This record gives sequence, C-alpha cells and structure tokens, in this order.
Amino acid sequence: MNVDLESLAEATSGAIGSLLSTTILYPLDTCKTKYQAEARSHGHRRYRNLTDVFLEAISNRQVLSLYQGLGTKNLQAFFSQFVYFYGYSYFKRLYLQKSGYKSIGTKANLVIAAAAGACTAIVTQPLDTASSRMQTSDFGKSKGLLSTLTEGSWSDAFDGLSISLLLTSNPAIQYTVFDQLKHRTLKNKQNETDKGASPASLSAFMAFLLGAISKSIATCVTYPAIRCKVIIQASDSDEASSKTKIKSQKTVSRVLYGIWKREGILGFFKGLHAQILKTVLSSALLLMIKEKISATTWVLILAVKRYLLHSRAKVKNL
Repeated sequence: MNVDLESLAEATSGAIGSLLSTTILYPLDTCKTKYQAEARSHGHRRYRNLTDVFLEAISNRQVLSLYQGLGTKNLQAFFSQFVYFYGYSYFKRLYLQKSGYKSIGTKANLVIAAAAGACTAIVTQPLDTASSRMQTSDFGKSKGLLSTLTEGSWSDAFDGLSISLLLTSNPAIQYTVFDQLKHRTLKNKQNETDKGASPASLSAFMAFLLGAISKSIATCVTYPAIRCKVIIQASDSDEASSKTKIKSQKTVSRVLYGIWKREGILGFFKGLHAQILKTVLSSALLLMIKEKISATTWVLILAVKRYLLHSRAKVKNL
C-alpha cells in the first residue's frame, strides 16, 4: 500500500496544531459564538460585548461551562484539519507532478484549497453543527454529542452545510495568502544566506505574524457568511420565541434577509472584532505550531516506516 508520507506528515502536524490551538482558546471561542448568535436584533440583548458573556458565566458560577463542547470541538478540529491538510498537500503535489510546474500559481492554489475545504466540510459537518449547538446552549445545560445530534432528524445534523461549502473560500484565501507570504519571506531569507546552507525556515514569531495577517484578510472578506452560519447552527434559546428567532429560518437567503431587515447592513458585520480576535489568534497559533512540529513529525513518520520495513524483512527471513 503506497502512502503519501509527505502529505501524511503535513496532515498530522496540522491536526496537532489545530488541537492545541483550539484547546487554548476555547473559552474565548465559546464567548464569541454565544455573542454572535444572540446579538441579532435591536430589541433586548443579553450581551453587549464578549465581556458580558464571560461575566454571566462567573455570576452563575458556571465558569467551567465555557468549556462545554470542548471534546466535540477538538474531535471536529482534529479531523477537519487532518482531512484539509492531507487533501491540500496531496492535491498540491499532484498538480505539480501533472503540470510539470516548479511552483503553484495563486489561481490554482485557490482551487486546490477550496476542493480540500469542500471535502472537509462534508465529512465533519455533523461534528461542526453539534459543537456550535453545545457552545450556544445556556451555561450548564449543554448535552452530550449523541444527545445533541439525535435531537432532530439526521438532516438537522447537516445544518449550514451549504454555507460551510461557501465558506471553503475562507481557508482557501487564508492558506493561499500564507503560502505566498511564506514563499516570499523564505526566498528573501535564503538569498541572504549561502546557497549551500540548509533550507531556511520560518521563526515562530514570523509564522505567527504571517498567520495573523492571512487570517485577518480571509475573515474580513467572508464574515457575513460566517455570522449566518453561527445563527443557523445556534441552539434554540429557552427564552426566545419562534417569531423573533432568525435561527428558525434555516436557509441562507432567509437568514440574510432577516439580518438586513432587523439590523441593517451593519448587522452583517456585528461581532467582526470578536471573530477576528478569536480566529486570528487560533489560526496564527495553529500555523506556528504546525511549522515548528512539521519537521519532527516528518522524522518520526520516516522512523516508523523504517521500523515497519525492518520488521517485515525480519519476518520474511524467518
């Protein structure tokens, strides 16, 4: 069985980076998600900013509830990043082999990233929906993964799939910008060193900086769709009536119309600062961790492969 070890190393390091960054920033992610899902009209609002969500958890003695759904989120993050990085790396290498080019252009990079993102969205959508519902549940009232997924029909587990497919443009933009910035940075760095020296690599700070810049650009471009997805997947509030909830309107077009009617054009960007704060930090940490462990992951995979080949040879000789 032939396995693309380089793609496997990329996928593994990306998944580990996602797991660590998700865990570190999860309380912020919970506050951000609840704030986005609730602040949907000019009427009564429980949260004016992220601090209100955090203070509510403290006042209700439910600080640990900021971690509700962490297991599901980590499971979703691990699988989504593994599938994405494996698909992205594999399709990228396949394109270069078939085309004969030495480097990949921006347009081809966008298509490859979007294809990898689409595969990821379809595979992990039920976990994504469940984690969003668990985060937006009232503090202390979040259910388990199976209970959350079995609340409605099987199709409900795929709430927001269409908009998730639309949002494949987000990581496509992000990683394309990151790769281009990384390529230029390493090229300039390599020119400053001897040609015979080992290949240059990004420092932790530079990887963090490039990750923050690339994610900021992607987030600003796609934020209206991001907020629509949060509203579609949000858990139903016990206090809200069905007449005032945009959540009950499942389609993207109806959610967009509901935001426009109730909040105006600024409503499409409500919570943008919270989204940027969370996603930029998360993405930057992910890419920084991935850059630092990718070389180690590659060495470990080669060591495992060598061990397996050696063991197989021993068995044949017996």
